[in-house]
Amino acid sequence: MTKRIFLMCLLIVFAARLSAQQDPQFTQYMFNTLYYNPGFSGVEGVTKISALHRSQWLGYSPTYGGGGAPTTQLITFSTPIFKLNSGFGALISHDNLGPFNNLEAQASYAYHLGIKNSKLSFGLRTGVYSQTVDFNMYRTVDANDPLLGDKTGSLTQVRPDMAAGVFWRKEKFYVGAGFDHLLRSTFDFGLTQRNALQTHTYITGGYMYQVNFDLKFQFSTLIQSDLIKTSFNLTSLAYLKDTMWGGLSFRQGESMSLLMGYTFLKDKSMRLGYSLDYIVKDQAAKQVTSHEFMLIYELPVVAGAGKKVVRTPRYRKS
Repeated sequence: MTKRIFLMCLLIVFAARLSAQQDPQFTQYMFNTLYYNPGFSGVEGVTKISALHRSQWLGYSPTYGGGGAPTTQLITFSTPIFKLNSGFGALISHDNLGPFNNLEAQASYAYHLGIKNSKLSFGLRTGVYSQTVDFNMYRTVDANDPLLGDKTGSLTQVRPDMAAGVFWRKEKFYVGAGFDHLLRSTFDFGLTQRNALQTHTYITGGYMYQVNFDLKFQFSTLIQSDLIKTSFNLTSLAYLKDTMWGGLSFRQGESMSLLMGYTFLKDKSMRLGYSLDYIVKDQAAKQVTSHEFMLIYELPVVAGAGKKVVRTPRYRKS
């Protein structure tokens, strides 16, 4: 009986990692829509680069072995392709959770369809998903268990991955649906149990309310599900003169969050954001705070980009 305990524990953790906790979570999700929906590629009409670092349950340490608290890094790139009524996006994501290290490198393309005063876009994303498991971080009950073979050190497997999404945006509203891990690629590391990446659905939505020239509010939500577990986030942000912002967020069954940010440079092309999560559930198994830092930079608009200007001789000066 004890001979199989380690393998059972490994597979339980492995399966949990590939289900509801498979993908990293972000408190500042409203600034990183591209991660959840490839249909967002180029929608904003500007070239944008963003970087984000998340330290979850800061200060957490396991009772055995290494690993420490989960951490996540995300870099995204998005740019419009005006001549093709479309956009291009790319992302690199690194997520560490104890013995697991997940790395994604993917590129996306979206076609934009103008409908009156709104924009509807359809996007696809493809790339690779790499997972590494450090077997040295597990406590073995029977080091000679034949079911484990020679599983020591770190093993890595790389699989293809694909996502699709649709995104609709109007002046004050937006809503989108993204579907990730459509290929359901599997990782087994030579074990008898094969586990697939579960297809995730992400529903995003938001509304911007303008109080006056200096003050506006943004209300947003993120609903995520893998058909096993569904959770939602609700956020309210206030923007002052498009220079600084702050607000509160709630993540179902886990935390309350404080968000704040500031815009730098004369053209307001650089934004720095920060969020602090306070865990309200299962505090005994976690540290009570998580921290997230975000940096966004919008490249200057190139003269002549976008729609071509048609000059009329009638209005030209000689």
